[in-house]
Amino acid sequence: MTRPTSDARARAARATGDVHAFEARAADADLDDLRARLAAARLPEAETVRRAAPDPRRWEQGVPLADLVDVVHYWRTGYDWRSFEARLDRIGQFRTTVDGLGIHFLHRRSARADATPLILTHGWPGSVAEFIDVVDELADPADADAPAFHVVVPSLPGFGFSDRPTTTGWGIEKIAAAWVELMGRLGYDTFLAHGGDWGGVITTVLGGRFPAHVLGIHTTLAQAPPGLTTEGLTEAERRWAEETHDFWHRRAAYAKQQATRPQTIGYALVDSPIGLLAWILDKFAEWSDTEDSPFETISLDRILDDVTLYWLTRTGASAARIYYESHGGVNTLDPGLRVDVPSAISVYPRDIEKCPRPWAEERYRRIVRWETPESGGHFPSLEVPEFFVKDLREGLAAVLAAPR
Repeated sequence: MTRPTSDARARAARATGDVHAFEARAADADLDDLRARLAAARLPEAETVRRAAPDPRRWEQGVPLADLVDVVHYWRTGYDWRSFEARLDRIGQFRTTVDGLGIHFLHRRSARADATPLILTHGWPGSVAEFIDVVDELADPADADAPAFHVVVPSLPGFGFSDRPTTTGWGIEKIAAAWVELMGRLGYDTFLAHGGDWGGVITTVLGGRFPAHVLGIHTTLAQAPPGLTTEGLTEAERRWAEETHDFWHRRAAYAKQQATRPQTIGYALVDSPIGLLAWILDKFAEWSDTEDSPFETISLDRILDDVTLYWLTRTGASAARIYYESHGGVNTLDPGLRVDVPSAISVYPRDIEKCPRPWAEERYRRIVRWETPESGGHFPSLEVPEFFVKDLREGLAAVLAAPR
């Protein structure tokens, strides 16, 4: 379903090196099959903690049946995948092969001569859909005094239109090295990097391993070295540490499953659109800064763009494997990794991991900006896009202004 069109192949002939223009078109038969599966879905009975909305406790057992039924109805009868395809095309889609694996990415060059290259890395259960509403403003800001960027948004290996790895090894270190290779092929020998979730971890690796190429980083998911104590932390910082500990010990069953048995859950994620939707929607609900439903801040269409991308590319299993590759073992984040390039860190109040600044300073040795926004969760580019752009610009401006 992801073969380049004749126009894309013509553009590919003009592309330099191994970078090729790309267009994705889902077959009508695949979209018809999706709608048929949704119409024939077998659903369980309602949860036993039914409450009147709005009430966050409605989600204690997972996605409430009534909410799922409403989303499925819209997905089957109102959602327009073709509109998302057109958005991707307008930004500009490309593919290249790195270490034998095809990597898909969006690339939006700024019209500004003073623009700085910037790579944005998503996480799970995200995709390039996380950034399509902010790329244009980052590349060509309405304010002429705002910094501008040549924006690159790759799909992680096993996600979206990137290839699905057929061997082990595609963990965070290899992905970071692939991003350096990708940016070099685009003519960006030095660049800035931003990420959250797995994208934040990869951004940390970029800053720590490749200081000759990475001018500086911005992340919404600072990663402290292990073994630090809460001694000396403020009350608020202790609360952050406790909330993060609670998340990983009481609310991260999804991560344990994907880190240990991604193939098992993968069958449901690739075969059942309902299963895929519920698995992903649950995280958008729990990790967003809302009182009840993720749709208080994130559009239903954007969440369905993300879920449908997983569905049509059959990447539910392959995307889950990033946890297997990068949780524990040789591919986990190096406890001794230090980031010496200028770093800007934003900790959103409803994110799932909140790193106290004293802990962050043990890894990020040149924090030039530390921001604690008043609202927002794990998906700020979707929840608070205007603030996210402002925060990212100011963070990266501080990075660029830092002495070299």
